[in-house]
Amino acid sequence: QVELVESGGGSVQAGGSLRLSCAASGYILSAGCMGWFRQAPGKERERVAFASADASTTYADSVKDRFTISKDNAKNTLYLQMNSLKPEDTAMYYCAAGTILFCGRTPSLYDFTYWGQGTQVTVSS
Repeated sequence: QVELVESGGGSVQAGGSLRLSCAASGYILSAGCMGWFRQAPGKERERVAFASADASTTYADSVKDRFTISKDNAKNTLYLQMNSLKPEDTAMYYCAAGTILFCGRTPSLYDFTYWGQGTQVTVSS
């Protein structure tokens, strides 16, 4: 049974930083595409950042150069380092894992089989 557990969310002021973690059990990080989505109230879930089985990464244009996704295979944990946070980054952030090897530039929600429960990020101006 696969379980993804996110942590690290919180409230920060604009310009601040947070690091999200996604601890995986029953799933090997190097086995497939993993990543982060986010969803703000009243909006659709949107892509944020992804790491393929070969550790190549892809980012949404809105977070490029501010967010960094990484994996620690020894800890079986996925991270999202978020710097220079903006109020528009406020959302629930979800970790997701799939059975495809490569995420591609625009992975779909449907490419991911497993989801975490989410962690809230709130950025105030």
